[in-house]
Parts: sequence; C-alpha cells; structure tokens
Amino acid sequence: MSSNRVYIFDTTLRDGEQVPGCKLNTEEKLMIANQLDTLGVDVIEAGFPVSSPGDFKSVEAIAKLVKNATVCGLTRAVENDIKVAAEALIYAKRPRIHTGIGTSESHMKYKFKATPDQIIERAVAAVKYAKSFVEDVEFYAEDAGRTDNEFLARVCEAAIKAGATILNIPDTTGYCLPEEYGAKIKYLKENVTGIHNAILSCHCHNDLGLATANSISGVMNGARQIECTINGIGERAGNTSLEEVTMILKQHPYLDLNTNINSKMLTGISQLVSETMGMPVQPNKAIVGANAFSHSSGIHQDGVIKHRETYEIMDPKDVGAANSSIVLTARSGRAALAYRAKNVGYELTKLELDIIYSDFLNFADKNKVVTDTDIHQIMKTSTVSKRMYA
Repeated sequence: MSSNRVYIFDTTLRDGEQVPGCKLNTEEKLMIANQLDTLGVDVIEAGFPVSSPGDFKSVEAIAKLVKNATVCGLTRAVENDIKVAAEALIYAKRPRIHTGIGTSESHMKYKFKATPDQIIERAVAAVKYAKSFVEDVEFYAEDAGRTDNEFLARVCEAAIKAGATILNIPDTTGYCLPEEYGAKIKYLKENVTGIHNAILSCHCHNDLGLATANSISGVMNGARQIECTINGIGERAGNTSLEEVTMILKQHPYLDLNTNINSKMLTGISQLVSETMGMPVQPNKAIVGANAFSHSSGIHQDGVIKHRETYEIMDPKDVGAANSSIVLTARSGRAALAYRAKNVGYELTKLELDIIYSDFLNFADKNKVVTDTDIHQIMKTSTVSKRMYA
C-alpha cells in the first residue's frame, strides 16, 4: 500500500440511503453504483443485505455489475447477518464484509448489556466468521468517538489478530473535535500491536458540522481510508462529504495525500444522486452547490474578472462545473455590469457605463437578480440607449 494513498469508501447506497424518504430501488442503485465505479471510488458499500430481501437483491446485483471497486456489505456481529452478506457478495470480484459492534460505555451498558470482555469476544467471533467467507474483512467499533482509547486499542488489536484487514473508527454521533479525533487515530497507530497489518478508516458524522474536518484530521494522523457519501447525505445531519475530502486533499498538495477520484465527475454525480434520491443540494454547499463558483459582490466580481484565482481556489472545470458565474445584483459593481453587458453584445465606454449603472441599480433594487434578458431591457430604456441609437 502506498503510504500517501487515501482510499475512498463510498457509503451513499447504505448510510446515505438511510435518510428518510431516500429509499432507492435496485435499478436506481445500479445506476449510481456504475457512476461511483467510474468515478474511481475504491470501495462501494452496497447495502445491509440481511435488512430486507430488496437490499439483498440490490447488493447481489451491484456485486455482479461493479468492475473495479471492492463491493462491501454491512453486518452486525451476528452470524446470520454475516452469512447472508457473504451470499449477497458471492459474485463480487473484490468482496468485503463489514462487521462490528459498539464499543463505547454507553453502547456496552445500554445497547448490549455486556462487559468489555464480552464485547471483545463478540467482535473476535464476528471477524473470524466473516474471514471464513472472504479475505477482506472490515471491523467497525461503533461509537469509537466516545470510546475510551485504551479499550478501543484492545478491541482493535483483537480484531486484527482475528483477521480484520480494515479498522473502522466511527465518530458515530459526530461528537468529536478534529484535534480529538486525530489524536485518537494517532493513539491507535502507536499503541495497537499489529496495526501495520491493517488500514485505519475514518467514518465521521456531521451532527456538529465537523465530519469533513474530522476525516481530514484522521488521515493527517495515519488513517488511510475515508468513509463518505456524495453530497454528504446520511443519518441525521449526514456523513463526511466525498467531494469535500477529495478536493481538500487535491488542493493541499503539501499534505502529500491523494485519492483515485476523477474530480471532473463530481458535479455530475452530485446532481445524479440529488435527483435520484430527491434530496436537493443546498446552494452554498462546498464544491457542488449552485453558488460554489458564483460571485455577486462587486469587490469579488472585480477581482475574479481581473484574475480568477483572486477569489477562487479551484477551477470550476476541475470539479465538472461549467464556469465561474458573475451574478448581477444590487451589490454588483461597474466591472461586473460591463463584463455581463459585453457578453450579450454591448461594448460600453466609461461614460456610458457610468450612466447605465445608475439605471441598473434602480432595476436591481427592485429585483433579486438581473438576467441577460434584463440587461437588454435596461439598455433599451436607458438614456444611454437613446444616445447610442439616436
């Protein structure tokens, strides 16, 4: 494994689909899975096979379809879950079983009513049973974010000895701060015997808006897999956003970490997932939101027109977006108006621009956005027009 390669584990079709109202049928899942495979994700978590006949069918169909990525099925630390997942993954070129159990004090006490030793015993049994079906076994320590580090290290060490190839360290409730989560990964790297035989994985939730920051902190401290979803969809406030972590690593080369993602597909697959799941992307969403490369402030517009990098750290084309957008509003300046007017056929002198700018502001104050059609209308009714075409 390359020391600077970060593997992208996409769980749009499993964790993402758990959003109320976002249930997909098999045909829709196959369409998204095919695009994820083309995008370059390393692992596609196709579903939770034991949860329903429909999910089993979808995981099985995705396993048959996917050519490049590992196809993964989720289970609990329950023998039947694992057996059913193995059956669903039988056609996969690269199958992975993802099994695990809660490890926090809260989960042990209230969810499982079990002692720490019993939790470790169940974890080991699950990994060993999964290993009897596939070589690639990922173990998750649910609620690892709130798990005591010393006990978490014991669980991880036992999982590796049982045959786990990936150790998933979920911040299940989205509670950790980036420094805290990064320190947890670092602790495991330094205190788990046999850790060189497994990949540490970040699975972060966005309850406090920190999922992406926590995942980046995790890989900066030694994790080499990030579990994420398109548009950051997922339980409650969502998961780590695939497009965000991809572009953070790409835009910060000094981190010396890279992924296999074709970033030029990000906008397209974002729109596909949004439309298929009926989950609109907020306009100010980083990377793929409608306003991600839009500028309406006069100061920003002037800077972008003169030199795009003044206010844009990414080229829109690098993420599959068309172009930067100069949006005309009452906050826009003369430079933006001249730029947009030129695009629709009007070469204005400085004097003409000064005159029409006053007409433009009056129009913009009454309307939220000034369109190309509006520019033509303003030109027709302005004093400039009367002078130009008298």
